[in-house]
Amino acid sequence: MTVQIAARTTGSPMINLSVFFAFVVITLFVVYKATNRNSTTSDYYAAGSAFSGVQNGIALSGDFLSAASFLGISGAIAVHGYDGFLYSVGWLVAWLVALLLVGERLRNTGRFTVGDVMAFRMRQRPVRAAAANATLVITFFYMLAQMAGAGGLIALLLNVHSKGGQALIITGVGLVMVFYVLVGGMKGTTWVQIIKAGLLLICVTFMSVFLLGKFGFSLSAILDQAAQNSPLGGELLNPGGWYGNNAMDQLDFVSLSLALVLGISSLPHVLMRFYTVPDAKEARRSVVWCSWSMFIFYLSILLVGYGATALVGSDKIVNAPGGENSAAPLLAFEIGGAMLLGIVSAVAFATILAVVAGLTLAASASFAHDVYANVIRGGKADPRSEIRVARLTALVIGFLAILGGILTNGQNVAFLVSLALALAASANLPTILYTLFWKRFNTTGTLWSIYGGLVSGLVLIVFSPAISGSSTSVIKGVDFHWFPLTNPGLVSIPLSFLCGFLGTVFSKEPADPKKQAEMEVRSLTGIGSQA
Repeated sequence: MTVQIAARTTGSPMINLSVFFAFVVITLFVVYKATNRNSTTSDYYAAGSAFSGVQNGIALSGDFLSAASFLGISGAIAVHGYDGFLYSVGWLVAWLVALLLVGERLRNTGRFTVGDVMAFRMRQRPVRAAAANATLVITFFYMLAQMAGAGGLIALLLNVHSKGGQALIITGVGLVMVFYVLVGGMKGTTWVQIIKAGLLLICVTFMSVFLLGKFGFSLSAILDQAAQNSPLGGELLNPGGWYGNNAMDQLDFVSLSLALVLGISSLPHVLMRFYTVPDAKEARRSVVWCSWSMFIFYLSILLVGYGATALVGSDKIVNAPGGENSAAPLLAFEIGGAMLLGIVSAVAFATILAVVAGLTLAASASFAHDVYANVIRGGKADPRSEIRVARLTALVIGFLAILGGILTNGQNVAFLVSLALALAASANLPTILYTLFWKRFNTTGTLWSIYGGLVSGLVLIVFSPAISGSSTSVIKGVDFHWFPLTNPGLVSIPLSFLCGFLGTVFSKEPADPKKQAEMEVRSLTGIGSQA
């Protein structure tokens, strides 16, 4: 009886699989045709800087619009209302940080990785090693969120309820993702992101227009119907539906918001995209196009979330396989039947596939370029051997991502994403801003900033209610938490800024004025950025 109900709810698994495999075949063909050669590190890491600002902007949005955005936020809005929408606002506002502070200067200063910028005027070996460590930890956390999300989607979209079956699907997704990176490099991965972002925007826009038409193009009618179909009633439209109204819950939401706003412009796989364009002008255009894409997406997600409550109902969403993550697929089935659900299924899988491919490329590039080429080989690595190391690293990371996805299957996807963002904002953003804007900043300050943010973030996560001590914790039945907030951003981000400042002030090692002057000219003008 349960299987029959699930089948009626999610349509035909064969249609879902058929549409998904069609997407995989098409994108693999595009990757093969677009990538005739990856003979140089510039080709493999940065696609030869050959993409336009428009193309890269759409790919940037594709890099970030993950399963947590498409399924998690629409579900959060459908079940929790106003608080879920605020979750999405933080991600949209975050691009202003990238546009105003990071994008152009980062493009002019570095070549392939975040470590290029951090180590530009510092001692190369320790700083590149620290940058690589931070990149690997951040990408692994973010990867866990995507792979864990894949397991949750399987139950709803393909009607696979056994852990073994979901593990096989996670393995399949991981293998295809590694294949994208091995064959396509940055160029192939970028085209996958462009295709996926285009499909995602078309999908949510179509669903939004249909919903508006069904309710006479009245947003008030959608909201009224949603309030009637939710146990929260009118409170669905007010703050407090998710995080509550007591002081600690509100402080926790502030911590989460800080991580969201500052974390996006610090993610390694997002920052790498600025190197795929030929100059700073195109880097700025990338952020502008990405911001508009995100604006359209999150405006549509607001309608999709409340529309799911209005047409499907909060109780049905929560009790469906996949829980809150099922809001968008259930709405698709409600308005377009099995075929539209199949398309949404394909887009959801493609989202996971493309984002994890971008993460894998960022992590493998950081290890091969920063650790192997510059730390181990002292900057004298042969390009072919460096690319070979990057591909071997992608295999190892892909295996770890598959294993982590299987182990964390069923965990809260949005929670894992927010932790990755908090770690990125703590370890990367203070270091990048100090490097770009503070003349006195030195190697000691860089190391203190990176490791201070990374270690404090990890420690606070381990001893927070997110891991133990609450009904939603990762580890049930134990309580060893002493940090009261589920997200460490409110403490770890300012602490990283403080560590960078104190490390610089108390260090006897002077900054290099010549390298600082060179970096300032280069970051502002772009002179030498192709060197």
